[in-house]
Amino acid sequence: MAASIWETFLANVAGKWSFGRKVECESSKKNEVVKRAEPEKLRSIFLKYASVTEGSEKYMTYSDFILRYLGLLDGQTFNEYTLELFGNSIDASRDKKISYTEFQAFEHMLSQPDAMYRVAFAIYDINSSGYINYHEFVDIVKHTTLHQRIPFNFECEFMQLHFGKDKSRRISYAEFTQLVHDFNEEHALQAFQKFDTDSNGYINAKDFEEIMTSLKSYLLTDFVKENLVSIAVGDFHKKISYAFFNAFISLLNNMELVKKIYLAATTRDKGGACSKEELLYQSQEFPQITPMEIDILFQLVQLRHQTIKKDQYIGRLTYQDLEDLSPMEGRETPFSIQMQIAEEDLRLEQGAERTVMLQVGESAYRFGLGALAGATGATAVYPIDLVKTRLQNQRSGGLVGELMYKNSTDCFKKVIRHEGFRGLYRGLAPQLVGVAPEKAIKLTMNDLMRDKLCNPDGSLELWAECVAGGIAGASQVMFTNPLEIVKIRLQVAGEIVGRGTKVSAISVIKELGFLGLYKGSRACFLRDIPFSAIYFPAYAHFKKYYADENGYNSPGSLFCAAVCAGAPAAAIPTPADVIKTRLQVAARKGQTTYNGVIDCARKIYREEGFYAFWKGAPARVFRSAPQFGVTLLTYELLQRTFYYDFGGRRPEGSAAKPTHLQEQLSRNPDHIGGFRMALATFDGMESKLGLCLPKFRNPISEAST
Repeated sequence: MAASIWETFLANVAGKWSFGRKVECESSKKNEVVKRAEPEKLRSIFLKYASVTEGSEKYMTYSDFILRYLGLLDGQTFNEYTLELFGNSIDASRDKKISYTEFQAFEHMLSQPDAMYRVAFAIYDINSSGYINYHEFVDIVKHTTLHQRIPFNFECEFMQLHFGKDKSRRISYAEFTQLVHDFNEEHALQAFQKFDTDSNGYINAKDFEEIMTSLKSYLLTDFVKENLVSIAVGDFHKKISYAFFNAFISLLNNMELVKKIYLAATTRDKGGACSKEELLYQSQEFPQITPMEIDILFQLVQLRHQTIKKDQYIGRLTYQDLEDLSPMEGRETPFSIQMQIAEEDLRLEQGAERTVMLQVGESAYRFGLGALAGATGATAVYPIDLVKTRLQNQRSGGLVGELMYKNSTDCFKKVIRHEGFRGLYRGLAPQLVGVAPEKAIKLTMNDLMRDKLCNPDGSLELWAECVAGGIAGASQVMFTNPLEIVKIRLQVAGEIVGRGTKVSAISVIKELGFLGLYKGSRACFLRDIPFSAIYFPAYAHFKKYYADENGYNSPGSLFCAAVCAGAPAAAIPTPADVIKTRLQVAARKGQTTYNGVIDCARKIYREEGFYAFWKGAPARVFRSAPQFGVTLLTYELLQRTFYYDFGGRRPEGSAAKPTHLQEQLSRNPDHIGGFRMALATFDGMESKLGLCLPKFRNPISEAST
């Protein structure tokens, strides 16, 4: 039963993060990226913009939909042909009117993962036949401003291969998606031939810039676009050869592969740098990258380094160089995660208020996950905690022969020998009863305070991180202290030989009473507040350090961040932990008794010296670091696996940094469901995918028709 539950959990997690299993795509129905609009809301918006009434039915005109609702064209300067073309993409019946069913169907189309291609196909399919013929394709291309600047020769072998020698072949949707990709490459080749007026295989730098910005703009980052002429000329008389032209485009297309070559050359050190020779050696295993492309890459890098003051990597390639040159920067993140981030940022930007019930629900949700995570972490490291407690309770002076353990290893062996394996888990039951609310309160309170103290842009000052952690540590003491004192009494009970009464959690509680359960609470405050004030800020910063280039944390990086943060957080408050342990353990005959925190500290120092305050520090580090590693890893993965949107912020590191989609979601409140992506879809057909569609930002001259 337990195994099947664990397998189910792993299956859920592995569906989103790689755990050495084969990652499979989930169905679109289960993992819908763009949420569909509710029919009632969609209908009310349709009626708001519909200006035509026929009988009992309302209809939108093309102007209602394209100009007033989507705002794709300027209401004063739009081109009639472009308006009709865009209107046809939604008007399946081609009756110049848009019904609600057509409006709803288009919203569904915009929600599809291949929406840009689908909308483009609907535009080219002028006759709404489900196919595109030669004349439809040519007619639309001829109306583009791009064709006017760089005319395309339709009497070429490329068009014959796609539409047949007699131009009678029709293109299906699947074939169309490849056609528009290949067409863009063919157009670039023809553009080079057009500007090569002498037919000697060379063009000048300005023509090269014209081709790249017109036909390959989706491959150009801002830096590359600004330096096209600089990289091309070198001196003022340099010509661009066809080989250079192809190599430049190929380099930008393969920039993600170049990143892999760089990581191999630097043994995956993103903070390092490699020379041109090192990259050339490494690239021999990748025939897609040529020496000429690497030469162009280092020319771009040299230009970039000239803009950096006190650059220590002149002449060498860094990972940041590749980030600034890569057209995929910020886009290799899963689209679903990009969409979640963009929607969250849009909601925060628009000042969307969360109800009290949602905030309470979020706290309860975090509390429940924190309880499960805390119990998991405590069970994983409980034997280390038992060894730590027994070492801290061991007195150096007093009774002869009282030193039972030489060190942590000796203690562990003796517990196994005299008490058996179960002795390592003595006192685990009350620990689990208490650790659930304890860790849940700590994790929930830290998240809550971080939300309250963060700046409007989502950033958090270091002092605010420490305050949030300190408050979280203080809030847990009401559960921690009773838990700790019962646990400690049970953990040291195995050292007592020949005692008549069996020690249990119930007997300890009866013996201490309610107030006795809070004995040593001041020392508990002294330990838990510094621990959390150190731990949570350190964890947040280690998460950022171990995150990938997009700000995403893998499960392995989460565990490393939690363990690294746990080491200093556990070691520094050890003196307070020693004092707490001495106060909470029942002193045996002949042992020193303590009356409060200060009295305990004085007597420990006088009788055992300064070193006594650091007893059990290694065991404490080896317990707390992995315990919080397991706890925080479990907590984070539970939040990801069972993610529920309460309208707040996603856990940091569970998604990538804000991406290009953040700027593309429509800010119009009437754009709901798939229509939120309408502007991005139409813009992407031109810029991202390089699709040669009629411009809608500039009027198209009537002469072109």
